[in-house]
Amino acid sequence: MQAEAIRRSYRRWAPIYDLTFGRITQGGRILAARHVNALGGSVLEVGIGTGLALEFYQPHVSVTGIDLSDDMLREARAKVAKRGLRNVAGLHQMDATQVALPDASFDHVAAMHIMSVVPDPEAVLAEMVRLCRPGGSVLIANHFADHAGGWSLAERLAAPLANLLGWHSDFAIGRVLGHPRLQLVEQLQIRPLGLMTYLRFRRLE
Repeated sequence: MQAEAIRRSYRRWAPIYDLTFGRITQGGRILAARHVNALGGSVLEVGIGTGLALEFYQPHVSVTGIDLSDDMLREARAKVAKRGLRNVAGLHQMDATQVALPDASFDHVAAMHIMSVVPDPEAVLAEMVRLCRPGGSVLIANHFADHAGGWSLAERLAAPLANLLGWHSDFAIGRVLGHPRLQLVEQLQIRPLGLMTYLRFRRLE
């Protein structure tokens, strides 16, 4: 998907995202926040959207978020103000392939359900690795193409609708595996349906 298609898609979805896609994608956010809370430190959420994960981070965790869509960020900023979330260090409109932040700025870098939306997921992953300190965590939750059973057929049928839906249903997991500076530590199918996958990596030296 191209950047402008992403902006258009999320301009439509921003007001209702929390009640639609947001509800079925919360499992990955909860797992990521649980890991971050246990270790503490700072976390960058790449593609933070409407800020659905913000409530899951404990006060001792410093949270920064970036997103391409200002419409989604407007919803996230409203959550911060309404709930008085003092641990949110900043919410910025940025392109995830060119993040204007220094190397190794964060203890954890998370991408919740954006890898099948961005035009260049490999470039986004490279930026996530750059922004994470050595020894830190890179966390990804996403739907990946299932090559067996009925879901595979549904994914192939939905693939041409990517620009309308805002995501690629046929996205292959291999596109986020194999980075030389990442070690896969954990891979889970997220309950209840197992349609989403949670990946936890350790950033190597």
